[in-house]
Amino acid sequence: MINTYNYLRIQVPGGTPNPGESQPLDFSDPFEVIVFIILPILLFILYFVWRKSNKRNDK
Repeated sequence: MINTYNYLRIQVPGGTPNPGESQPLDFSDPFEVIVFIILPILLFILYFVWRKSNKRNDK
């Protein structure tokens, strides 16, 4: 079991961001609020507006 753990630990490349090293979102940073909250909501809304306009043009 320990050998397997050591083998798996060797697989993680050094100097790259790993999931265990990530930090939670900082909502006091305007960039993170824009990228992770506002932008996805805008994309979602624009997608449905685009779909609706395509349905009107097809008729």
